Amino acid sequence: MNKMKVPAPPHGPVPWQKEFALSMLADMLRIRRMEERAAELYGQQKIRGFLHLYIGEEAVAAGALRALLADDNVVATYREHGHALLRGLKMDTIMAEMFGRQDGCSRGRGGSMHLFDREHRFFGGQGIVGGGLPLATGLALADKLSKRHALSACFFGEGAMAEGAFHEAMNLAALWQLPVLFCCENNLYAMGTALARSESQTDLCVKAASYGVEVMTVDGMDVVAVHEAVRVAAQKVRDGSSPLFVELRTYRFRAHSMFDPDLYRAKAEIEAWKTRGPIHTYTARLKAQGLLSEDEFLALDAAAVAEVEAAVAFAEGSNWESVEDLLRDVHSSAESAAAGAAAAGAA
Repeated sequence: MNKMKVPAPPHGPVPWQKEFALSMLADMLRIRRMEERAAELYGQQKIRGFLHLYIGEEAVAAGALRALLADDNVVATYREHGHALLRGLKMDTIMAEMFGRQDGCSRGRGGSMHLFDREHRFFGGQGIVGGGLPLATGLALADKLSKRHALSACFFGEGAMAEGAFHEAMNLAALWQLPVLFCCENNLYAMGTALARSESQTDLCVKAASYGVEVMTVDGMDVVAVHEAVRVAAQKVRDGSSPLFVELRTYRFRAHSMFDPDLYRAKAEIEAWKTRGPIHTYTARLKAQGLLSEDEFLALDAAAVAEVEAAVAFAEGSNWESVEDLLRDVHSSAESAAAGAAAAGAA
């Protein structure tokens, strides 16, 4: 269990006009309701395989994605439903993908962990911890060589910083001065392992700064703080065409995945972090400023629920991929597979 003291809930004025402020709340509600429904559908076995929920971390995706441009590249982890949704992927195609149906954004072949959409420059969902880091660095290198003015935003958990891929990606991004925005979603637990049990240097900014890149630490439970920090960070990356590391301190309210019994955290710790929940603390701030009424909140929530139910209906109505197409894009012939099997048998 982490011994870190839970900070006070986010507070203070929201520095935005009403329309933009409410759109941020709507974004977080859309993620939350979609994820809650996905958990129900998983229990009904309509969604299979792995399912990693983002509940509690919505402020990171909502605040950060609004600070990026359409031409930027976005690379995420296997906890990427919220990133995909706010990047512009339709909830219909996200839900269909989780159902494994052919109308999903990856034709039902990727599932929850491998959402992808080239049109929106959303390059996954990565099933491997740290797998998106080299990809983001490669995308940034390609952009720099082709003189394409864009950045690559890479989202990853703090557990990925113990992987070699993190060090390789950071080193090359710094060495070659590539426009990569490294966004570390530090939720304190890499699967079931507390940060202090897996990494000798728990100050993640110190680790990142060792590569000579600028670093920032942000309260990842505060959508205002996230958006303002990532907006500044993204502009610095664009202006200097050089990497920058942002640590977003957040917390997931649900287990690592639907398979996880979550026995490594005290219930009291989870409940303490829930007092910092990004949706209800932001809602309270908006109401205190007169930017949100209860009726307006209920309307936004109802719209999110309606969108989710429409997406579920779309997914349930989508077809399975036909048997004739199952080998499409599988780059191995039946003959080579048979030869390989024969060779294995002979050995």
